Amino acid sequence: MNKIPMTAEGFDRLREELKRLKTVDRPAIIRAIADARDHGDLAENAEYHAARDRQSFIEGRVAELEDKVARAEVIDVSKLSGSVVKFGAKVTLADEETDEEQTFVIVGEDEADIKSGRLSVTSPLARALIGKGKGDSVEVTTPRGAKSYEVVTVAFG
Repeated sequence: MNKIPMTAEGFDRLREELKRLKTVDRPAIIRAIADARDHGDLAENAEYHAARDRQSFIEGRVAELEDKVARAEVIDVSKLSGSVVKFGAKVTLADEETDEEQTFVIVGEDEADIKSGRLSVTSPLARALIGKGKGDSVEVTTPRGAKSYEVVTVAFG
């Protein structure tokens, strides 16, 4: 069973979503199915079929979240340090063509949000950066072609 690295914040978000699905959404959909059944013929009852579809989605998501929570390896990024890129690192990169700088934090897959600078540890860019230090260059294949970046800074905490 493979562990899934994530920050404590990401782990808490998964647990909160799981709790909401089990305590709020699941009971609500059960009531909606019961109400739709009361309306008669199920073969032509759109409300019933929509509620069953929603129930199927919720149960699938609950199973997925339970698996992720069980396999979670919570990493306390406040205790990390070093001069090379690894999980939890805050990395500033400079595009070698434009000198435009971007800063990312390497986080777990479920926490990734590129717009807020949170880069999944499994992304091609993060995988290329792992083990690199200040001044190192990395080349990554993107949908727009190969891009080269220079590591400007690596920080933790």
